[in-house]
Amino acid sequence: MNQVHVQEIECLLALADELHFGRTAERLGCSQSRVSQLVAALERRVGARLVERTSRRVELTRLGAQFVDEVRPAYETLASVFARARERAGRGGLSQLRVGFNGSVYEEVTEAFRRLRAHHEVTMALSEIPLGSPFSAVLDGRLDAAVVELPVREAALTVGFRFPPQDQLLAVAASHPLAGTDRVHVEELAGLDLLHPAGDAPGYWMAARVPRSTPAGAPVRSSMGIATVQEGLALAASGDHAMLVCRPLAERSTRGDLRYLVIDGHDQPSQMGLIWRTDRTTSQLATLARLLREEFARGDPAPVPASRGEGPRRPRSS
Repeated sequence: MNQVHVQEIECLLALADELHFGRTAERLGCSQSRVSQLVAALERRVGARLVERTSRRVELTRLGAQFVDEVRPAYETLASVFARARERAGRGGLSQLRVGFNGSVYEEVTEAFRRLRAHHEVTMALSEIPLGSPFSAVLDGRLDAAVVELPVREAALTVGFRFPPQDQLLAVAASHPLAGTDRVHVEELAGLDLLHPAGDAPGYWMAARVPRSTPAGAPVRSSMGIATVQEGLALAASGDHAMLVCRPLAERSTRGDLRYLVIDGHDQPSQMGLIWRTDRTTSQLATLARLLREEFARGDPAPVPASRGEGPRRPRSS
């Protein structure tokens, strides 16, 4: 199929409206000879006369009129696409954000997404990312942003919004010996096998997920990696492993075969962040960060530490 030049189509449509080469040239901002060249080139591509021109008038041939009727809707659609693209480029360029997440997307987050769509005409394409690979899809451009656990020390990434810090709890099976109480001391983590995220995350990020040792220096065992939060909860419920989870996840993942325990003496809260590539910052991403700040500011975002008001509980003697 011969390559079609949009300029030739635009010229024919203008000529069909004006039926005058001079007015068409004025409308397109070119010379009459250029109008003639464009029409002739299009006729060569079609293989037939589209315009009849005499000394007295200009008119479309029957084939030309039919061609104009058929091509005009496609041209107008294409012109609208270009106009929207130019408008989006002026606003930062994106009409859809591809955002990754781990586990669950909570109400405040979905409300920010709704407002972004309703008031800024930006839709969201959400996808769950592997628990232990929080940065890869953003860094390689498969995602525009991601909601991941902090810290983030990558020079190429921007943390656009930091979610309120949350207490970390310990998830154990309902049949586990620790499940008979609602609290555990941080030193008792040394007697457990904690699940860790499996993936290509940097070492500093992995160390923040599962401590290598307790505050007193006792090593913490972690023999199995997990790809998703739900996989971790299922393994913890089996009884062979335990899992550190944030309080909002525990509150939204109640199940009869799991117990969530407060960890006394554990002063490392869990905190999520909205991240994106610094060199791909757009107004849409900045707006999403602002909407998240507004949503979490509607209530009191500061969590109450679980151990507040009570003295720390000491580990049981073996």
